[in-house]
Amino acid sequence: MSRLIDSFWRAAVYCLHPRVIALSFLPLIIMTVASLGLGYLYWNDAVDMLRTQLDSYQLVSSMSQWLEGLGLGNLRLVLAPALLLFLAIPVIVITSLLFVAVLMTPAMVSLVGQRRFATLERRQGGSLAASLVWSLASTLLACIALVLSFPLWLVPPLVLVLPPLIWGWLTYRVMAYDALAEHASADERRQIFKEHRWSLLSIGVLSGYLGAVPSVIWASGAMFVAMAPILVPVALWIYTLVFAFSSLWFAHFALSALQQLRSRDEFMSTAGTAVEVPVLPAVPATEPLPPLP
Repeated sequence: MSRLIDSFWRAAVYCLHPRVIALSFLPLIIMTVASLGLGYLYWNDAVDMLRTQLDSYQLVSSMSQWLEGLGLGNLRLVLAPALLLFLAIPVIVITSLLFVAVLMTPAMVSLVGQRRFATLERRQGGSLAASLVWSLASTLLACIALVLSFPLWLVPPLVLVLPPLIWGWLTYRVMAYDALAEHASADERRQIFKEHRWSLLSIGVLSGYLGAVPSVIWASGAMFVAMAPILVPVALWIYTLVFAFSSLWFAHFALSALQQLRSRDEFMSTAGTAVEVPVLPAVPATEPLPPLP
């Protein structure tokens, strides 16, 4: 627990480092340009298609007529854009996580290693290709979990539990691997995953709940769809900072655990080495003196 708390406040302090702040703008710019560009090209078509699908459901038509009877017919026009924004949240969260993992995590792990673990040997137990395969496989599993659990999101308590848990698990899988890829060997990485699985998973889940903070921005965007071009970059920046913080948290925790593991292994190796005792040459026995006459 002490390592968990120590890594938390160290990650919070490192978020104020100029290098980390500068790195956070790269994925933000890429995602903002991509989201606004896709919105400009496909937003109206997607809204019209979704509105057509909604109108085909009798329940939605009855609800729309009921709202019109109450003088709230304008809410019907907001339903499709708001639902489209809601459906875009998982895609944006996963994309933000992957962009941070690819564009920011290696540089931030290197920063933590240089400033705090300068003497820690880098054994290169992971590679960029292995990291991409690991991240994509974990993302696929997370997407399957999101799709299967989506009907449960309609239950009010579960919508506050299931998405953060899934995002937290994905954060744990991606960030923990990248935090150890450069410094730990493959065996050391597996050992740390085994010994600290619940602590690493706790960091991921807590990061997932921190990632739910931008949902307030998205809720505002659902209420004020016209402000979406302004609210989307703000939400993306918050997502970037949250995942950057979680990456630093994993880096401090994992490298500290790696340092402890190597110190323990070195101590056990030293303690288990037998001390060689020099063998003295045998002293020949003296012949007994002849008896006195």
